[in-house]
Amino acid sequence: MVAVQAASSAAMPYATPNEATTASAMSEKAKDVRRSNITAAKAVADAIRTSLGPRGMDKMVRQEDGSVLITNDGATILEQMKVEHPAAKMLVQLSRAQDVVAGDGTTSVVVICGALLSAALDLLGDGIHPSAISDAFQVALDKSLQIVKDMAVPVNLDDREALIQAAKTSLSSKVVSQYSNLLAPIAVDAVLTVKSAPQFNGNPNANGNSSTESSMPGVSATSATSFVDLKNIRTVKKLGGTIDDTELVDGLILHQHTAKAGSNAITRVQNAKVALIQFCISPPKTDVDTSVVVQDYTAMDRILREERQYILGLCKKIKATGCNVLLIQKSILRDAYTDLSLHFLGKMKIMVVPEVERDEAEFLSKSLGCLPIAGIESFTSDKLGKVELVEQVSLGPEKIVRMTGITKPTKETVSILVRGSNHLVLDEAERSLHDALCVVRSIVHKQYLIPGGGAPETEVSVMLSKVAKSTTGMEAYCIEAYAEALNVVPFTLAENAGLQPVEIVTDLRRRHAAGESGAGINVSKGAVTNIKDEDVVMPLLVFSSALSLATECVRQLLKIDDIVLVR
Repeated sequence: MVAVQAASSAAMPYATPNEATTASAMSEKAKDVRRSNITAAKAVADAIRTSLGPRGMDKMVRQEDGSVLITNDGATILEQMKVEHPAAKMLVQLSRAQDVVAGDGTTSVVVICGALLSAALDLLGDGIHPSAISDAFQVALDKSLQIVKDMAVPVNLDDREALIQAAKTSLSSKVVSQYSNLLAPIAVDAVLTVKSAPQFNGNPNANGNSSTESSMPGVSATSATSFVDLKNIRTVKKLGGTIDDTELVDGLILHQHTAKAGSNAITRVQNAKVALIQFCISPPKTDVDTSVVVQDYTAMDRILREERQYILGLCKKIKATGCNVLLIQKSILRDAYTDLSLHFLGKMKIMVVPEVERDEAEFLSKSLGCLPIAGIESFTSDKLGKVELVEQVSLGPEKIVRMTGITKPTKETVSILVRGSNHLVLDEAERSLHDALCVVRSIVHKQYLIPGGGAPETEVSVMLSKVAKSTTGMEAYCIEAYAEALNVVPFTLAENAGLQPVEIVTDLRRRHAAGESGAGINVSKGAVTNIKDEDVVMPLLVFSSALSLATECVRQLLKIDDIVLVR
């Protein structure tokens, strides 16, 4: 009997005092690491929280080279910040991920993440295990996505006004918000021009889910989905004028200007045949280790005559194809053209637009329907693009080349000319326009709209609180904390608008609890109104992706219990 007791006691796990002390120290270290990570991430969220909403403040970013950047775009601010802590860098990457998925909501996703981290820190302080918090947050996220999906309203892409209102909502928080009546229609028309035809998945039970869209957090595609590649929308910035002069061009704009030699410059061509060449119209050069020795004037004259004949031969072959507009790709090996080649081309009434960047070639080829030509031997008429009018336009001190009336069976690209009084305004206008384009793209990808003004966050918070009351155990406690954290968005909107945030959020929650899912904060009136009637709407994709990405980031941070330094 004694032997049995001894054996059983030996099999029971136990810890010596030293082992217990070590385990306790490791537990304290894990708590310190989590606390450090959450504190660093919250600091980043607090830094850009004042930029949220239509009355949010702008940030002036001074870069290392002394240049100044003024913006309230969350992704841009975080990209420029010097962040050292690994957890803080995760929030920078979080904002970048939101920018890639939806293009808008880059500030909201960081603010929501910061609020969820604060809630998680309080739960950790109450002794709840990080894994339990993480699992409960995932349950809350799943419930939230279903709640916001139920309040979403389907939108028809033919409803241009609804798309414009969504773009205006995005622009309302930008520096250029006063120009939203101009920029919003431009963004809508640009996206609708380049969107592809609806595509259906071959699996009839897949509800049309595509690999691209099904990979987006909190998003499932509709049965027929159109796609938009924003790379097909070209934005050209030119200094001068005001943002009111910004326009959508049904054609192509080149920021380069025409080359000229003497008085033979061609600046306008009708019924143009455009060629994009990737070779140089200049004399070939010798190798680096080769030298040519000229001993008399006769030899020099012979060399010049050969160069002249070589260039003239190139120009004649180009002219023989019917080409009258020549786009020359920039070369780093030798001069792309010479004054002599410009002289010959000018005599032949061929417009020359040099200095085309290598990364522009694909866009130009797609826009014009022409093929890049690598050598004179492959220069044929079937590789030319046809354009009704090509002309150089002066915009104050700046010049552009405008191509209109492109003869193509389908419109795959479009150009936007952005004007501004200085470079700061130009850059911010371009960023704001990009966000508006992304909002419209989000609606094309996921054709649902939800009210803005803090309405979806409040609706999810109120409904999650009801879910928490019907749940038992620690999970209910964590879901309630998740719900309360979402109040940070309406609270911040009211705070940044100079309102009484506690009073506004209380009234907002009361109305949502009474069933007014469209109630939101109207910052212009300083009160809670039915935000749907005010046409303040946003794409479902923006909110669902922000909530999914923020929750995913919080769960990842909660699972970290140590930071290991390596060489």
